[in-house]
Amino acid sequence: MFKFRKTFRKTLAVTLATTALLSAAGGAFAQADAKFPGIGRNATPKEVAAWDIDVRPDFKGLPPGSGTVSKGQDIWEAKCSHCHGIFGESGEVFSPLVGGVTAEDIKKGRVANLINPAYPGRTTFMKVPTLSTVWDYINRAMPWTAPKSLQTDEVYAVVAFLLNLNGIVPDDFTLSDKNIKDVQNRMPNRNGMTTAHAMWPGNEFGGKAKPDTNNVACMKNCATDVKLASALPDFARNAHGNLAEQNRLVGAQHGVDTTRPETPKAPKMDAAPTAAPAPKAAPAATPAEPAGTTGKADQPSGKAAMALLNKNGCMACHSVNTKVVGPAFADVAKKHAGKADYLAGKIKSGGSGVWGAVPMPAQTLSDADAKTIAAWLAAGAGK
Repeated sequence: MFKFRKTFRKTLAVTLATTALLSAAGGAFAQADAKFPGIGRNATPKEVAAWDIDVRPDFKGLPPGSGTVSKGQDIWEAKCSHCHGIFGESGEVFSPLVGGVTAEDIKKGRVANLINPAYPGRTTFMKVPTLSTVWDYINRAMPWTAPKSLQTDEVYAVVAFLLNLNGIVPDDFTLSDKNIKDVQNRMPNRNGMTTAHAMWPGNEFGGKAKPDTNNVACMKNCATDVKLASALPDFARNAHGNLAEQNRLVGAQHGVDTTRPETPKAPKMDAAPTAAPAPKAAPAATPAEPAGTTGKADQPSGKAAMALLNKNGCMACHSVNTKVVGPAFADVAKKHAGKADYLAGKIKSGGSGVWGAVPMPAQTLSDADAKTIAAWLAAGAGK
């Protein structure tokens, strides 16, 4: 009995000491806001810094670093050119970034082609007035398949290369946080932005304090039981392939089968905005097999191949039945039926010219994954 009491007292003492330490730590790391006592804690400076990555037009938030035009060209050709073209002029996947800018535009800060109805299109550097916008967007969103993967100096280098392509900086230029404000003074459309609005929260750019709208909320005779609905018009039903095939099988939105009309019939685009009944969405069924295949939806090889295609980002540029950036897998299967070894090699090495001008970069997936996908293609790309 004495031994039990001694052990109990010792255990209780350790437990109380541990509880006291945890309470002290909790007080240091989980201090709640005074307005909401006991709920959550204030974010640490490190946590705030991880989210606070935006760069303002006055370059507040820009990290230190630098990058050369030549280095930017190497990065561009490896990670950017397959979507934007070797010289940033391609409009096949996204809108062109380069073109339409003249030396006179750089001198005046207004792009003449923006008001020239004869000019065929609008490029990014024709429109964007602030260099911080270009830097910030590339830093947080590019490359498309691996956002935030570029190092700070790599972002500087890519931006320097784009500036060079648009004739804003010379071939031997090095862009850095020290000289970026000077480059801003050469942006072709720097004077094409208006600040005559109240959308900016402060007065840093001379914006007016009064909003450009002055509506009064109306709380009388409000409509009740409003039903909102949307439906795909017939002319756009299958313009970009089957939506059910382009969404993940998990999550709230699976996409509807756009290969057949919805029920009830989609309303006309010019119909009055009345409270229309919600369209009955077709179930997000597995899309139909491509012609000439013999696979079934429950085939392990098909499921394994689709899992690998999604895992390795292949579905960003390909679809099973529809050409996106690259060819449809069904078309590849027809062209190279039975050529598993050839297809595995092409997946690993990449290439261009077989299916169009847009190149496919070399892929970094394992040999085993490449062989699994290649075997599925060679067998007909069935599900």
